[in-house]
Formats: sequence, C-alpha cells, structure tokens
Amino acid sequence: MSAPATAAASTPPPVETDVLVIGSGAGGLAAAVTAAYHGLRVVVVEKAEVCGGATAWSGGWAWTPGNPLAKADGVDEDPEQFRTYLRHRLGERYDAVRIDAFLEAVPHMVGFFEGKTSLKFTPGAKIRDIYGKTPGAGTGHRSVGPRPVDARRLSPRVRKLLRGQLYETSFLGMGIMAGPDLAKFLSASQGSPSGLAHAVWRVSRHVLDLMTHGRGMQLVNGTALVGRLLQSAEDLGVDVRVSTPAVRLLTDSTGGVAGALVRGPQAGGGTAEYEIRAARGVVLAAGGFPNDVARRRELFPGTTTGREHWTLAPKETSGDGITLGESVGAHFVTDVESPAAWCPVSLVPYRIGKVPAFGRNGVFPHIMDRAKPGSIGVRRDGKRFVNEANGYYDYVSALVAATPEGEAVESWQVADSRFVRKYPLGMAKPLPVPLFPYLRSGYLKRGRTLEELATACGIDPAGLRETVARFNENARRGVDPEFERGETEFNRYGGDPKVGPNPSLAPIEKGPFYAVKVVPGSFGTFAGLAADGRARVLRADGSAIPGLFVAGNDQASVMGGFYPAGGINLGPALTFGYVAGRELAGAQAYEDDGSAAPGREVPADA
Repeated sequence: MSAPATAAASTPPPVETDVLVIGSGAGGLAAAVTAAYHGLRVVVVEKAEVCGGATAWSGGWAWTPGNPLAKADGVDEDPEQFRTYLRHRLGERYDAVRIDAFLEAVPHMVGFFEGKTSLKFTPGAKIRDIYGKTPGAGTGHRSVGPRPVDARRLSPRVRKLLRGQLYETSFLGMGIMAGPDLAKFLSASQGSPSGLAHAVWRVSRHVLDLMTHGRGMQLVNGTALVGRLLQSAEDLGVDVRVSTPAVRLLTDSTGGVAGALVRGPQAGGGTAEYEIRAARGVVLAAGGFPNDVARRRELFPGTTTGREHWTLAPKETSGDGITLGESVGAHFVTDVESPAAWCPVSLVPYRIGKVPAFGRNGVFPHIMDRAKPGSIGVRRDGKRFVNEANGYYDYVSALVAATPEGEAVESWQVADSRFVRKYPLGMAKPLPVPLFPYLRSGYLKRGRTLEELATACGIDPAGLRETVARFNENARRGVDPEFERGETEFNRYGGDPKVGPNPSLAPIEKGPFYAVKVVPGSFGTFAGLAADGRARVLRADGSAIPGLFVAGNDQASVMGGFYPAGGINLGPALTFGYVAGRELAGAQAYEDDGSAAPGREVPADA
C-alpha cells in the first residue's frame, strides 16, 4: 500500500490528536462530527482528492426506523415491528445484539444530527420497505434523506472538498432528488404544465450556476448529505486532509491501535509519510472493497477474473480499510448472504465519433426504470427471470442465479416506443430529450419488430416473442402470475399511479422496440470487518481490538448481506459512525449529546 515519499527533505513531526478517522463517507464523517461535538480533537484522512466516497454518488436515503421525523409526523411504530421484519428477512443471519444496538441508536442519531449540526433531514414518508408481504414491513416513514442545500451556504473550503454529483445519475450534471422533484420532471415528459414549469426553472437555475460558479450549486441526494456533514465537521474544528492515504496502523505495547502512518502533501511541495497519533483511537471507514479486483474474483459470483463487475463506488474504494484492519488481527467476515450490495447497471459509451471519450464507459444504475409499466428484463433466451419492480439487489441476485455456468451474466431491459418517450430507459431520457445520441453510441438498441430487436441484441427471437406475448396478455388484466409484479406497496410506488389496473404493468406492443444491456454492478460491499454493537473491531475469537472502530462499508453488514430496504447502507453507516464517535468520547447516556427527538420545523433554506 505504501509508496516512496517524494520531495520531502525530512520526516514531518507527528500529529497529535484524539481521534483519527480514515475515510470521509457517511460513516467516517458521522464518527468525526460526533466525536468532535463531544469535545475531542479529530483528524480525518481521505485517500482521494475530494471527500464523500460512494456516499456522494448515492441517493442519500438512509433506513432509520423509529426516527424522530416519523414521530413528528404522528408515526410511532413499536420497535418490535422492525425486529419482526428483519427476523423474517435475515433468517439465520439475524444478529440480535447488533440489530438491537442499531435500532436503539437510530432515533438518537437522527435527532443528534438534525438538532445539533448542519445536517438536516427530510422524511421518507412514502418510501416502502421492499418486501411488503413480509410481517412487520413498513409502508413509509422508516427512512430519512438529506434536505437539499444551496452550496452557497457551505464554506468555500467545503465546496472545494466536496465530491461532485455522479454524471450518469444527473441531468446535465444536475442532481434530481427522488420524490416530488423527480415526479415533476417525469410529468414534464408527459405534458404536465406544472411539471414543465418546474423542469424549466430547475434547468435554468442549473445553467446559471454553471455559468457563474462552474458547477451545480443546488445539492441533493448524496452530495447534500456529504456537504452538510462536511460543513458540520468544519464548524466543529475537524481537521480534514485529502490526498492522504493511510499506509499502516500504529500500535502500542498492549497491541491497541494508537494512530496511523499516513502519506500526504507537504506545505513546501511533494508528499511525505508521517505519523498521526490518536490518543483515543482510530475509525476505519474507507468504503469497503468494491474496487479490489482480487477480492472480487474470490468472493463475487459470476466473475472469473474479478473484472466482470461494475461498481458505482469511486476507484479509491479498493479495500484499504479491510487490509489495515487485518494487519492488526481484525477478522474479515465473508460468511454473508451476499458479498456486495448488488445493483443492475448499464455501461454508457462516451464517444466523439468513433473515438472513446474520457477514456472510460459510464456506469448507470437501473434504479427506477425497471418498475415503470411497459418494460421487462430478459436474458439471452428471451425469458424473464425476476420481478423487475423489486429491489435492485433482487434483480442481480436473480440474474446470477438464472445464468448457466460459463455464460456471461447479462440481461436486456426491453420496452416499446411509448415507454421510451414517457419514462427513462437506463440513461436514455424521455421527451423532450432525443434518443439518437444513445442509438448512435450503441447504448440503446432498436428494432422495428421484436424479432429485429432480438437479433440486434443477441436474444433468442422466438423466446422474446413468446415472453412478451404472455406478459402483454396478463398486463392488460393487471396481473403477473409468474413473478407477482405490482402486488406490493413497494412495487406500486415505483410504478405510475396514472396507469391501471396495476401501476407497475402495461403491455409492450407499439413498435419500434428498444433495449439496453444490463449487467451486474454494486453500490458497495457487505463483507467486511467483524464488529460489535459498539462499533469496535473484533478479532476472530470475538475479542475487541483496543482503540480500533469501524463504520460504513468497512464494517461487515449488520443485515448479514441481505437488502431488506432501501438505505440499508447509509442508515447503518451513519448510525455506527455516530456510535463509534460516542464510544471514543466515552459518552454514557444518549441524552448527553442533546439528541432528544426534535420537531422537524427548520428554516426552508437551512
């Protein structure tokens, strides 16, 4: 992991602090802000040139059952409902100690950040748990997302440190927030005057920001979450150092972790290695290992070389935190239901003529298009393999399971001409955005008939024709006997309420027909370092390593590698980061951080 120091005449003196946090995503920043609020000196080191990790490129929603915003809206669920749901979904992987620690801390975590920091939330009143037929499943109010923020309200340094919006999940680089904002954009493509007015206003404001600031200033989703956390860290005096990877952990005579050797830029130019000594301890929050090809080859199904997988996490998430933990005896937990948080993705070729642009393909996550009525996912045999309106995790899991050994793990999302002008199909946008750039690049395939489309994609024509005919017959009646699509609140919420009798189903019948290739990807990893309910890193024998804590995707999934609800990456990341910060500060009762449940009335521009 280390490299020779450059352009440094001598080794810089050690930096003395109370807490060192390695990584600047949701988990790391939550730990840093919490520890700093409790009076500790905190240093955050980040390998990349900017902060935020995969969190900055995420939707920003966190699963936080029992949160105070829900209670302020009059929804006060018995926590046993949450446990019931998780017991049914996690089965033998239900870890009662860690689940109880998570559920106990969640309300206080949300209350603390909402009431004591610059991080403000909006309630996920209509966001359903994925498996609506499971006992204990929620129909809303179990999630929170970051309140959008105008970047002008952040300090200049925070704006400089903040990782930008992922282009593939934006519109011209402009983030669109799930919920009313997204709904209005989609309604604009269907001729809604109010939706069109909203879209024109948002795009015009974005263009003005690009002209005057060189970047979008209306932060939503993960960028808003990281921006608010970074501002909170700056307000509390946290020392944030970018382009500063951790090289190795420092230990004391007892085997406890007492800091790290890092490599970072120096005032006189160049880089040098130096020690950061942390009197209270170190938090590992480097983002897991989604870009570690060797670990992917070993742990991910359907990838023989480790390269047949496309992650939505930044390249810096290459397993550094896992490696650092293992170097001092931490146990790397791989016995999880799934090693990663799967997401179906498509690869977007950026080309100028026939020349690849930017030196890469874009990676687009198929989150919302799969649930819209009038589209299905099929394999090369032309057959469906999943309820497309279920969670992204389910789509990839089913695709891997349906693919015969030795075949490439891939599918095609198929739709007709009415669908593509009304809804997104992958990165291809609905009206008024033209389709020809996606057709010209080869991202979008088109056929006058289903058979012609199948030939263009390498799909069995007879299989596709038979599948679509059967799907259409049932869709007209609003049923899906094969996969039960549209039978849960989660499915229907992702559909189109204007379509009936089932908002998740419509026939695919008006040519020309279109398709996008969909392959396995991930938001991050579930395998990780063993930890207890206090976010302490554990050895294989279950003993805690003194002075070492873990949060975010460096920590083994509290959900056991399952994906029971949207936001089960960020919810635990924020929560166990908060828990780690409190542990490092020696906080006793949750009330000592002022985290009593607040009302959610905050200034509109907060």
